Order: sequence, then C-alpha cells, then structure tokens
Amino acid sequence: MTIKIGERLPQAEFNTMTADGNQKLSTDVVFKGRKVVLFAVPGAFTPTCSMNHLPGFVAAVDQIKAKGVDTIACTSVNDVHVMNAWAKASGADGKILLLADGNAAFAKAVGLDIDLAVAGMGHRSRRYSMIVDDGVVKTLNVEEKSGVNVSGAETILEQL
Repeated sequence: MTIKIGERLPQAEFNTMTADGNQKLSTDVVFKGRKVVLFAVPGAFTPTCSMNHLPGFVAAVDQIKAKGVDTIACTSVNDVHVMNAWAKASGADGKILLLADGNAAFAKAVGLDIDLAVAGMGHRSRRYSMIVDDGVVKTLNVEEKSGVNVSGAETILEQL
C-alpha cells in the first residue's frame, strides 16, 4: 500500500557517508522535528536521475531552504559507496543528504518500490518527491510516466 498524505513515515534505516565513514540513520533521526524535502530516484548515475532530477534540487537548495526546509534528502536503492560517489560527482555533496536504501527496505515500507528487472535494474524505488513535516507526509508527487514531470524541485518550490 502506497503511503498517503497525512500519514507518518514508517520506521526504516538508511546509510549515508560521513567524514567518519558509513553511518546508519533512522527515519527518526532524519525526519523527527524537522521539515524535510525527500525525493527518490530509481538509480544513482542513471541518465534522468543525473541529468534532470538531482541537478534541479542542487540548483534550488538555497530557494528551498529559504522556505523553511531543514534538509533536502535524496534516496535511492544503491549502496552507500555509490551514493557517496554520486554526491561528489554531481555537486550535491554538502547540499543534499544522500540516503542509501540498498535493500529497498524504505521504498517497500512506503509502497513506492518497483520491479525494474525487465530493464536489468532489479528492485528499485519509484521516482517521487515529498514534503515531510516532523515525520508526516504533507505532499507526495509520484511520477506515473518516464522523466521528471511532477517530482522535481520546481514542483516542490510551488508546494512550499
């Protein structure tokens, strides 16, 4: 069942890379008492994710944070090392919190997972964005077709 607006995010754990190495972050650590813009991509370094989705948020970091957002986070079903390399290669390092959901546990828990085995990508996250306030989903923008149509930074800026 897909998470809905007004529902609390389920408990899950992500991995992120810090100066001290791999760190586990629970949903409570990321979202409790904070306003967070979370967006998800099917895969780091994939064309649409790297050329359209992530760059839009990197470019809009200051505008989004000026609207009272504490953190902008991106999750993908990749390991923490791939997410760390993507942060460095994309200019997102230090701007966007990249959350590795290597086993798709979070994607499954929010009902936004997808089987992309036909494309050779295995089990992944759907492309979406949401505004989360103190762990509760306030907006949810799920892509129904290819590309970044409703889940990009422009949509989030309009919704804040």
